[in-house]
Amino acid sequence: MNQYIEYAFIAVAGVLAITLHEAAHGYAAWALGDDTAKRMGRLSLNPLVHVDRFGTIVFPAILVVGQLLTVGHVQFLFGWAKPVPVAAWKFPNPRRGMMIVATAGPGMNFLLAWIALVAMNVVPVVPAWLGAPMVLFALYFVLINLGLGLFNLLPIPPLDGGRIVVGLLPERAAQTWARLERAGIVIVLLLIFVLPAALRDLFAINFNPVTQWVFAIVRPLLRVLLTLSGNPDAGLLIEDQIFGD
Repeated sequence: MNQYIEYAFIAVAGVLAITLHEAAHGYAAWALGDDTAKRMGRLSLNPLVHVDRFGTIVFPAILVVGQLLTVGHVQFLFGWAKPVPVAAWKFPNPRRGMMIVATAGPGMNFLLAWIALVAMNVVPVVPAWLGAPMVLFALYFVLINLGLGLFNLLPIPPLDGGRIVVGLLPERAAQTWARLERAGIVIVLLLIFVLPAALRDLFAINFNPVTQWVFAIVRPLLRVLLTLSGNPDAGLLIEDQIFGD
C-alpha cells in the first residue's frame, strides 16, 4: 500500500485516539457534576475542539519528518491534546471524582480499540480492495489506542495513572504524590527520550522502562479485547502484524 496512505491512517488514528481520550475526561466530569468543560465548549466528540496546534499537529509532525530524514521510517510518536478543564471542587468527593475522571481517558482508548476489533468481523465478507485497508487502519488504530491508554496509566502525575494513584493513597501520601505534577512531564520525557538514549549511546545499555511497560501489558490486553470482540481469529491478523509471530 502507498506509504503516504499509511501515514494518513496513522495521523487519523492518532488524532482520534488523543482527542477522544480528552473528550472522555470531560464527559466523566460532567456526569459527576462539573459542567466546566460544557460551559467552555469542550464537551464534544469533535476532534477539532480538542486539537492542540503544537501538541497534536506540529510536534508529532516534527517527530515524523525528523525520523524519516534520519532513519528512514517512523519508530515512535508522541503528542497531546488540549487538556479538558476540570473543577474537582464541584465533585461530591473531589479525590474520588478526579480518579474517576482520570480513568475515563484510558478507558476510552481501550473502548476504541475494542470497537475497531469488533469492526474486523466484517473483513471476511467485504471485497479484498476494501478489506486490506480496513485491516491496516485497524492495526494502527488498535496499536495507538492501546499504547496511549497504557502510557497514560503510568503512575506519574499529571498522567492519568498518577491521578488515579492520588485518589487511592491515604490523604497525606496523596498530597505528597500530587506534588510530582509540577515536574511530572519532565520525569516522563526523561524516561522516554533522554535516559534511554544516554544509556544506549554511552554504555550500550538497553533501558526503556516506558516502552517495556507498554509492551509487557499490551499483548495480554489485546488478547482480552480480541476475545471480547467476538471474532478472535480475524483479530489475530492484527496481533500477528504487531508482534510478528
